[in-house]
Amino acid sequence: MALFAETFLTYPSEGEPTPLYDFADYINGAAFKPADYSEDGLPIIKIAELKNGITDSTQRYNGDKGEKYIIHDKDILFSWSGNPDTSIDIFIWCGGKAILNQHTFNVKSKEGMRWFIYLMLKCFKPQFSQIASNKQTTGLGHVTAADLKRLTFPYDREQILSFEEAVSPFMESMYNNMLENRRLASLRDALLPRLMSGEIDVSSVTL
Repeated sequence: MALFAETFLTYPSEGEPTPLYDFADYINGAAFKPADYSEDGLPIIKIAELKNGITDSTQRYNGDKGEKYIIHDKDILFSWSGNPDTSIDIFIWCGGKAILNQHTFNVKSKEGMRWFIYLMLKCFKPQFSQIASNKQTTGLGHVTAADLKRLTFPYDREQILSFEEAVSPFMESMYNNMLENRRLASLRDALLPRLMSGEIDVSSVTL
């Protein structure tokens, strides 16, 4: 975020103010009813999965709602509905192939500006939370497509593509660390019950 702020915020860009909505395609997730849930199939990604990953509590879907709802690693996901302080956020998905629940956008860059889009939206997170707070009912708030059309950011294609090239190695490294953390967490969750039950004997292991 520091590099983004230094590049785009310290020295105002001369680019044309452009709605956030025009920087990418915002694909909302699918709606599910309890009857849609199944024992197997693709995990359904809600805010809990965005925060904590896929768990035994994750619901699954074994039907076909269309390819546009399928998400893959490195997709940028924007949770636009929920508690303004804890649910409105932007995430990088690293949980494998899954299907996206409603109330979250899969944000697809139109010009190969994946990391710029992610950091730009992260920069707007405080404003998104404030917008959601202003619309809050029964503890929940939301950010709409209309809000994304109202909020603007300077569009300077050459500057943005130059930034994308500069920041990509750092973002790819961060993403790879996320994948490694997921792998280690999966290994921990698989081994810990076996260690606790005594199925795996570590009495001969010395430190």
